[in-house]
Amino acid sequence: MKEIEISCPIGKEPSAAQIAEAAARAMGVAPKAVAHYRIVRRSLDARGEILYRYRVEAYRSGEEYEEYRVPEYRDVGSARPVIVIGAGPAGMFASLHLLMKGLKPVIIERGKDVHRRKFDMAKLSREGIVDPDSNYCFGEGGAGTFSDGKLFTRSSKRGDIREVLHQLVAFGADPSILMDAHPHIGSDRLPGIVENIRKCIVEHGGEYHFGKRVTDIRKLPDGSFSVVASCLSDGGAASTAEFSADRVILATGHSARDIYEMFDRKGWEIQAKGFALGVRVEHPQSLINRIQYHGKYQPYMPAAEYSFVTRIEDRGVFSFCMCPGGILVPSATASGEVVLNGMSNSARNSRWANAGVVVSVEPEDLPEYSRYGALSLLNFQKDVEQAMFRYSGSLKAPAQRMMDFCRGTLSSGLPATSYHPGAVSAPLHELLPRHIALRLKYAFPEIGNRKMRGYYTNEALMLGVESRTSSPVRIPRDPETFEHVGVKGLYPCGEGAGYSGGIVSSALDGINCAERIAI
Repeated sequence: MKEIEISCPIGKEPSAAQIAEAAARAMGVAPKAVAHYRIVRRSLDARGEILYRYRVEAYRSGEEYEEYRVPEYRDVGSARPVIVIGAGPAGMFASLHLLMKGLKPVIIERGKDVHRRKFDMAKLSREGIVDPDSNYCFGEGGAGTFSDGKLFTRSSKRGDIREVLHQLVAFGADPSILMDAHPHIGSDRLPGIVENIRKCIVEHGGEYHFGKRVTDIRKLPDGSFSVVASCLSDGGAASTAEFSADRVILATGHSARDIYEMFDRKGWEIQAKGFALGVRVEHPQSLINRIQYHGKYQPYMPAAEYSFVTRIEDRGVFSFCMCPGGILVPSATASGEVVLNGMSNSARNSRWANAGVVVSVEPEDLPEYSRYGALSLLNFQKDVEQAMFRYSGSLKAPAQRMMDFCRGTLSSGLPATSYHPGAVSAPLHELLPRHIALRLKYAFPEIGNRKMRGYYTNEALMLGVESRTSSPVRIPRDPETFEHVGVKGLYPCGEGAGYSGGIVSSALDGINCAERIAI
């Protein structure tokens, strides 16, 4: 096997024959001697001429070559059940892996299926009505389903990423995610993929239970679990449901505050965990295109992305969840709070670009919250979100032009925004916690002057608040068994447990938990 690199202008991607010819030249053999090749990675290089760079593995005739194949799913209708709480990436991929191992996933999800969930998100954006169990964070597919479907994790340290990517392709994702350096699926395509995953799990004997919010997890004397969930019937009558199994995967996502509070009441160990908080920054996509393509952007080129990280006064300030050609959406999970996130469809063709720009927060930064113990950063997060709501009095986002924010002046007028509930001019430099605001104030000019000339501009709109970057709580687990340190048979998993961030890393964590259960 020989690894080679091929470069080509955007719009002039190489054919299979051209790749084989390039491989043959690099290997010093005739084209017919190249038996197989595999594109390992495709990345965009805008440093000079705008190019795609392909990294290719080429194999001669007779050299060992094996295509990755997803392991088969087994019929588990009568197999031992494993309760999976949460139908986000961690829960879904844990369940798929359980099928491979011959175990029956019983998925309990507080929200609705991906189709009915869309109607609740429409009410949230248009009418300001927050369903605490069905929104941009809760429901089938989790928060990532309607947040662009970014698949940035390429690290193999957490597990075999191929199991995640190849399954996504099998369930309907574009095969380009197998090679792109910054793959994404798009919020228009992910719901169909999520639905296909559910159909596969059910067809092989697994179960889904929607509209079931877990209110208690009981460890019984025989070592098994009873999981109690509240639910509403179609007629609106409250009821409860109970599920039993000897293993439970807890994959509830980063916003299930009631789960952390339940652990705290029970005396089950949880820990305060650093996270990041800041604002969503929205620029015209045309401006980001000019900056990143150095004025060479053409309409056939992909919408430009960006990322940055810097350090201000011993805390990281960085971009998060950048959505080129995207829109801003309300991600509140309760009434009385304003939370923003970004999303984009597969075409990434909106006229705006947005990203979270956030500051790392650690427990020692907030001594005034220490009285809350392990829930200290969770209560801080909640207070900032509620402060934004109090200022606007609705889901409208407090907003300020970037240079006005850094100068400490109220914006007399705001540019158009993709955020459907709208924005209200606000002194974010005062509304944000002081240690957050000061670091952002120093970071934006630095980024604009040193890394992305043109980024620091009053065309950029800052909207508060971006606060659901990751869980502010960790549920500790044994590093070998993945079980909770004090509750055997309970497997904290994914973003909600503080062990991942994003679709792929959460999916891998779910797979790892399922693998430990199957041992």
